Amino acid sequence: MPKIKTHSGAKKRFKLSKKGKPIRAHANKSHILTKKSTKRKRNLRKTSVADITNQKQIKRLIPYK
Repeated sequence: MPKIKTHSGAKKRFKLSKKGKPIRAHANKSHILTKKSTKRKRNLRKTSVADITNQKQIKRLIPYK
């Protein structure tokens, strides 16, 4: 059986936790930061677990991570 190709965009955006859940970064942190509060920007720095509805698809895109 041939190897599965890893999706180039997904490998840059996601990594897997020790339990196998996809970890993602928050959006809205690249520009127009002056109107966002310091607390909001600080919380956007943190990572979070991808939604349960997307986890199966993300794992399929990054099979060897």
